[in-house]
Amino acid sequence: MNKPPILWVNVIFFSLSFLAAVTLVPWYGLTVGFTSSHWIAFIACMFFAGLSITAGYHRLWAHKTYEAHPVIEVIFALGGAFALQNSALHWSSDHRVHHGKVDDPEKDPYAATRGFWYSHIGWMLRNYQGDEYGNYSNARDLQRNKVVMWQHRHYLKLAALTNIGLPLLLGIILGDILGMMLLAGLLRLVLSQHFTFFINSLAHIWGSRPYTEKNTARDNGFLAFLTYGEGYHNFHHIFASDYRNGIRWWHYDPTKWMIRTFAYLGLAKKLKRTPIDRIELAKAQTLMAKTKVTLAKKDSAQEKLALLQSEYDMLLKKLQHFCQVQKQVIEAKKNSMLQQCEKSALMKQYHELENAWQVQKQAWLELNSRLRKAHC
Repeated sequence: MNKPPILWVNVIFFSLSFLAAVTLVPWYGLTVGFTSSHWIAFIACMFFAGLSITAGYHRLWAHKTYEAHPVIEVIFALGGAFALQNSALHWSSDHRVHHGKVDDPEKDPYAATRGFWYSHIGWMLRNYQGDEYGNYSNARDLQRNKVVMWQHRHYLKLAALTNIGLPLLLGIILGDILGMMLLAGLLRLVLSQHFTFFINSLAHIWGSRPYTEKNTARDNGFLAFLTYGEGYHNFHHIFASDYRNGIRWWHYDPTKWMIRTFAYLGLAKKLKRTPIDRIELAKAQTLMAKTKVTLAKKDSAQEKLALLQSEYDMLLKKLQHFCQVQKQVIEAKKNSMLQQCEKSALMKQYHELENAWQVQKQAWLELNSRLRKAHC
């Protein structure tokens, strides 16, 4: 089977930038040295580029999980050009295809089913898209966005301006132009690109799948640290419209925290969150399926399967009841005509149902663990 033609510009760029980063940066560090100011500037540039991709390209434009003030959009457009990962229109269009055709080796632009190398960088080294390159039919909403189209039309100019101008400006301020060009320019560019590429590759190979096993996406806390919260990828692939990837308060997701801060300051609105019942239902269904597969391997598992199903039905019943009252509590808080005693009674019922559901959830998890261990 003939392979698509090589994209020599991409091959040369990725090869030379990587080789330069792993040779020139250590050489300069050993012969001249980097100060703490150099490293602070480097980290700031990493976050500027990285968060522009995660909060801007990904969660704002590709998935429309919230709405941002035009000033914030312009900042993300500049940061996206600084990250040098194509225009927001092109990036978002590719990403929407990825979600719609995930793991399809023929239609997913960076399908993980074609291996680590292909999903990480190989898909950009040959003209795999062919005539589909530049087809933005799935991003007509973004073609109506003035900031997105301004960046798309002037992408090469903005990319050159930010990738040369910003490190140069920092170098002038710190009195070390070459050092900043190497650290905040070259090394930052290579690392920020490959950290993003990890989401297409490692995040589909390494980690857990608590929400769905219907695709290869994984949750991985370490990758979340490298990718500004994007590593909770199994959650994201089933709940892509949620502005969060790490849904627990302890999950490292600075993108989520920044979006929430923007909302507090009036710079973002309409933040979308997945209802708790949908999240818990997805987790319960996935765990149920895993345990059933384990038990199905044994001939004497019918009684245990019946027990598992019974506990599962009870879990869903209590979850549904809890969520119904939760909605009533939300409505009650908005209702100024409701008496305080009525609100208190409703809150009491809410906490009782929440506790009952949590107890049932813990019992369900312990039952699954016990059954799976017994039949391993």
